[in-house]
Amino acid sequence: MAEYDYDLFVIGAGSGGVRAARLASETGARVGIAEEYRVGGTCVIRGCVPKKLLVYGSRYGDEIEDAKAFGWTCDGVRFDWPTLIQNVRLEVDRLNGLYTRALENSGVDRFLTRATVAGPHEIKILDRDETISAKYILVATGAHPAMPEVSGREHLISSNECFQLEALPESIVIIGAGYIGMEFASIFAGLGVSVTVLYRGDQVLRGFDMDLRDGVAEAMRDRGIDLRMNTQVASINKDGDGYRVALKDGGTNSASLVMAATGRVPNTTGLGLQQAGVELGWNGHVVVDEYSKSTVDSIYAVGDVTDRKNLTPVAIREGIAFVETVFKDKPDTMDYDFIATAVFTEPEIGTVGLSEEEAREKYRAVDIYKSSFRPMRATISGRNEKMLIKLVIDAESDKVLGIHLLGPDAAEIAQMAAISLRLGVTKAQLDGTMALHPSIAEEIVTMRQKWEAPKLSEGSDA
Repeated sequence: MAEYDYDLFVIGAGSGGVRAARLASETGARVGIAEEYRVGGTCVIRGCVPKKLLVYGSRYGDEIEDAKAFGWTCDGVRFDWPTLIQNVRLEVDRLNGLYTRALENSGVDRFLTRATVAGPHEIKILDRDETISAKYILVATGAHPAMPEVSGREHLISSNECFQLEALPESIVIIGAGYIGMEFASIFAGLGVSVTVLYRGDQVLRGFDMDLRDGVAEAMRDRGIDLRMNTQVASINKDGDGYRVALKDGGTNSASLVMAATGRVPNTTGLGLQQAGVELGWNGHVVVDEYSKSTVDSIYAVGDVTDRKNLTPVAIREGIAFVETVFKDKPDTMDYDFIATAVFTEPEIGTVGLSEEEAREKYRAVDIYKSSFRPMRATISGRNEKMLIKLVIDAESDKVLGIHLLGPDAAEIAQMAAISLRLGVTKAQLDGTMALHPSIAEEIVTMRQKWEAPKLSEGSDA
């Protein structure tokens, strides 16, 4: 008789948990997985997939308007939110089914209920009041939106509820200016909603290269989005059919909806981890080593619940590395360098490697190359649109440390650029690469003039 009911039990059926469960089962291991909501996790059900579909939908208004200058007649155009959101939900349902069938086909036992850790080798299945055992436990429960501690917080929606809206609001206030807040600001604005963003910091998208931050803020303001920096919320109150947001400086904003986009928190509350001996970090994340092992030898964790690099492809790769290490006896660690990242605002951001600010902290000498230009299609459409491409170079080794883009197809370009950076490409090698003309990306291999910061005139303030 087996010592345990399962060789592996996974709590959380998001991208990382599902991949780990499937691959472990393919090795012959007995695998179970529990999910209290829907199979697919944040990315598939209430994150990057449905959000990207809304991004596409929000961009068609500009595309149709631009088409007129290219000879297209676009009469009688109108937008219908119920059609878009219903089609997005249908696609989410389809993907949920694909993930579920993938687990079935891999022979993974599914428990569609909440499960908690009852000990180093024990899992409690709540709706059955049953405890089962496993040689290894993998925690892949992800994270959830953080809600600010302000009076009236019960009136706030999060990004989760955006996918449940049956009608578009006339106006929305978004609290927070990270990537989630900025993406939904762009989505709502593109669909004709009046958008105000309130943020306590001095510029949007903290942690990104400053040129990208400044560029996207300027472009979003040009599109009519009201970005208010250095602004703190005091309270949210019901006001007729909408809400009134009171600010700490004494001002107010009224809107049909108020959305919080103030970060995410790992899903570990009530999971029983600390009672089992697992150390949790400052925000509740599972503390793990380079092999994703917690402070309990039989309990591992991957994905957003570990608060390392909170991206879906990273969670998947962490799940793969876990299986290689534990079930294939091939110790495998993650490399978190040169991970391409996108922010699907309008304009779009694509970035990989170090920002200029990070590079100057780590390297003795840094060269910067920048190109800002009008995309070719904007010369016909007349749209006030700029593309920014920026290279960050180690002046001593000539290696490319970062590539940052703002504008059309920035994410697609950043993904391909990540390959070159991982291979240690130098600026000379970029210069030696033939340009593909006419294209936006050709600027990466044609920039020759270093960017120099403007010199201060005598007597001016630094």
